[in-house]
Amino acid sequence: MENKAERGKHWLEELLALIGTKANVILEGLDTTPTDTDSCWLGIDSTNLTQQQVKLLIGEKGKNIDAIQYLANTILNIDRESDIQGSYTIDLDGYRVRRYQELVTIANAAVEEVRNTGQETEIPELSSAERRQIHSLLQDSADLTTESRGQEPNRRLVVRRR
Repeated sequence: MENKAERGKHWLEELLALIGTKANVILEGLDTTPTDTDSCWLGIDSTNLTQQQVKLLIGEKGKNIDAIQYLANTILNIDRESDIQGSYTIDLDGYRVRRYQELVTIANAAVEEVRNTGQETEIPELSSAERRQIHSLLQDSADLTTESRGQEPNRRLVVRRR
Protein backbone atom coordinates (compact mmCIF):
# COMPACT_ATOMS: atom_id res chain seq x y z
CA MET A 1 0.00 0.00 0.00
CA GLU A 2 1.28 3.46 -0.92
CA ASN A 3 1.97 5.99 1.79
CA LYS A 4 0.15 9.32 1.66
CA ALA A 5 3.05 11.12 -0.04
CA GLU A 6 3.31 8.55 -2.84
CA ARG A 7 -0.47 8.50 -3.23
CA GLY A 8 -0.49 12.31 -3.52
CA LYS A 9 2.39 12.30 -6.00
CA HIS A 10 0.68 9.72 -8.21
CA TRP A 11 -2.67 11.58 -8.08
CA LEU A 12 -1.12 14.95 -8.95
CA GLU A 13 0.91 13.52 -11.85
CA GLU A 14 -2.29 11.94 -13.22
CA LEU A 15 -4.20 15.21 -12.86
CA LEU A 16 -1.46 17.13 -14.66
CA ALA A 17 -1.45 14.56 -17.49
CA LEU A 18 -5.24 14.80 -17.79
CA ILE A 19 -5.03 18.57 -18.28
CA GLY A 20 -2.27 18.14 -20.85
CA THR A 21 0.62 19.29 -18.71
CA LYS A 22 3.27 16.61 -18.37
CA ALA A 23 5.35 17.40 -15.32
CA ASN A 24 7.05 15.42 -12.60
CA VAL A 25 6.00 15.83 -9.00
CA ILE A 26 8.67 16.10 -6.34
CA LEU A 27 8.10 15.17 -2.72
CA GLU A 28 9.55 18.22 -1.02
CA GLY A 29 11.41 17.99 2.26
CA LEU A 30 10.12 19.64 5.41
CA ASP A 31 13.25 21.79 5.65
CA THR A 32 12.11 23.71 2.56
CA THR A 33 8.54 24.33 3.71
CA PRO A 34 7.56 27.41 5.70
CA THR A 35 4.61 26.01 7.68
CA ASP A 36 2.28 23.07 7.97
CA THR A 37 4.99 20.58 8.87
CA ASP A 38 2.31 17.88 9.11
CA SER A 39 1.41 18.55 5.49
CA CYS A 40 2.77 16.50 2.63
CA TRP A 41 4.40 18.97 0.24
CA LEU A 42 4.08 18.07 -3.44
CA GLY A 43 6.13 20.23 -5.77
CA ILE A 44 5.33 20.42 -9.45
CA ASP A 45 8.67 20.36 -11.29
CA SER A 46 8.70 23.38 -13.60
CA THR A 47 11.84 22.31 -15.51
CA ASN A 48 9.93 21.26 -18.64
CA LEU A 49 7.11 23.81 -18.35
CA THR A 50 6.87 27.10 -20.18
CA GLN A 51 6.39 30.32 -18.25
CA GLN A 52 2.86 30.43 -19.66
CA GLN A 53 2.13 26.95 -18.26
CA VAL A 54 3.53 27.93 -14.86
CA LYS A 55 1.47 31.12 -14.84
CA LEU A 56 -1.67 29.22 -15.84
CA LEU A 57 -1.20 26.51 -13.20
CA ILE A 58 -0.68 29.11 -10.46
CA GLY A 59 -3.47 31.37 -11.74
CA GLU A 60 -4.37 34.90 -10.77
CA LYS A 61 -3.68 35.42 -7.06
CA GLY A 62 -2.93 31.68 -6.78
CA LYS A 63 -6.53 30.66 -7.45
CA ASN A 64 -5.65 27.73 -9.74
CA ILE A 65 -2.98 26.20 -7.53
CA ASP A 66 -5.31 26.69 -4.54
CA ALA A 67 -8.04 24.83 -6.45
CA ILE A 68 -5.65 21.98 -7.27
CA GLN A 69 -4.63 21.83 -3.61
CA TYR A 70 -8.27 21.81 -2.50
CA LEU A 71 -9.01 18.94 -4.89
CA ALA A 72 -6.01 17.00 -3.60
CA ASN A 73 -7.09 17.42 0.02
CA THR A 74 -10.66 16.45 -0.79
CA ILE A 75 -10.19 13.57 -3.21
CA LEU A 76 -7.19 11.96 -1.51
CA ASN A 77 -9.07 11.79 1.80
CA ILE A 78 -12.42 10.44 0.57
CA ASP A 79 -13.41 7.27 2.45
CA ARG A 80 -10.28 7.39 4.63
CA GLU A 81 -10.43 7.00 8.37
CA SER A 82 -9.47 10.26 10.10
CA ASP A 83 -6.27 8.74 11.52
CA ILE A 84 -4.94 8.01 8.01
CA GLN A 85 -6.13 11.18 6.26
CA GLY A 86 -3.42 13.43 4.93
CA SER A 87 -2.91 17.12 4.44
CA TYR A 88 -1.42 18.15 1.09
CA THR A 89 0.28 21.36 0.04
CA ILE A 90 0.85 21.83 -3.69
CA ASP A 91 3.70 24.10 -4.76
CA LEU A 92 5.03 25.25 -8.11
CA ASP A 93 8.06 27.37 -8.85
CA GLY A 94 8.39 28.41 -5.19
CA TYR A 95 4.96 30.08 -5.17
CA ARG A 96 3.96 28.86 -1.68
CA VAL A 97 7.22 30.01 -0.08
CA ARG A 98 7.02 33.42 -1.78
CA ARG A 99 3.36 33.81 -0.82
CA TYR A 100 4.11 32.79 2.77
CA GLN A 101 6.75 35.53 2.94
CA GLU A 102 4.17 38.01 1.60
CA LEU A 103 1.69 36.86 4.27
CA VAL A 104 4.29 37.40 7.00
CA THR A 105 4.78 40.96 5.71
CA ILE A 106 1.00 41.55 5.58
CA ALA A 107 0.57 40.16 9.11
CA ASN A 108 3.42 42.30 10.48
CA ALA A 109 1.95 45.45 8.90
CA ALA A 110 -1.46 44.67 10.44
CA VAL A 111 0.13 44.08 13.85
CA GLU A 112 2.00 47.36 13.65
CA GLU A 113 -1.14 49.25 12.62
CA VAL A 114 -3.25 47.80 15.44
CA ARG A 115 -0.56 48.46 18.04
CA ASN A 116 -0.01 52.02 16.81
CA THR A 117 -3.64 53.05 16.44
CA GLY A 118 -5.42 50.76 18.89
CA GLN A 119 -8.01 50.16 16.16
CA GLU A 120 -8.71 46.80 14.57
CA THR A 121 -7.67 46.27 10.97
CA GLU A 122 -9.11 44.04 8.26
CA ILE A 123 -7.10 42.05 5.78
CA PRO A 124 -9.27 41.32 2.72
CA GLU A 125 -8.74 39.03 -0.25
CA LEU A 126 -7.14 36.05 1.46
CA SER A 127 -7.99 32.45 0.73
CA SER A 128 -9.16 30.34 3.67
CA ALA A 129 -5.74 28.67 3.76
CA GLU A 130 -4.02 32.07 3.87
CA ARG A 131 -6.31 33.26 6.66
CA ARG A 132 -5.45 30.11 8.57
CA GLN A 133 -1.72 30.83 8.10
CA ILE A 134 -2.06 34.35 9.50
CA HIS A 135 -4.18 33.07 12.41
CA SER A 136 -1.31 30.65 13.13
CA LEU A 137 1.35 33.34 12.77
CA LEU A 138 -0.38 35.57 15.32
CA GLN A 139 -1.82 32.96 17.70
CA ASP A 140 0.94 33.41 20.30
CA SER A 141 0.57 37.19 20.47
CA ALA A 142 -0.12 38.23 24.06
CA ASP A 143 -1.86 41.48 23.14
CA LEU A 144 -3.58 40.71 19.82
CA THR A 145 -6.17 38.29 18.50
CA THR A 146 -7.50 37.40 15.07
CA GLU A 147 -10.88 36.37 13.74
CA SER A 148 -12.49 35.83 10.37
CA ARG A 149 -15.62 37.80 9.49
CA GLY A 150 -18.10 37.77 6.66
CA GLN A 151 -19.09 35.16 4.13
CA GLU A 152 -17.15 33.85 1.16
CA PRO A 153 -16.17 35.34 -1.20
CA ASN A 154 -15.99 38.47 0.99
CA ARG A 155 -14.62 36.81 4.11
CA ARG A 156 -11.75 38.73 5.65
CA LEU A 157 -9.35 38.40 8.54
CA VAL A 158 -9.53 40.93 11.37
CA VAL A 159 -6.63 41.70 13.71
CA ARG A 160 -7.48 43.50 16.95
CA ARG A 161 -6.39 44.00 20.54
CA ARG A 162 -7.36 41.30 23.04
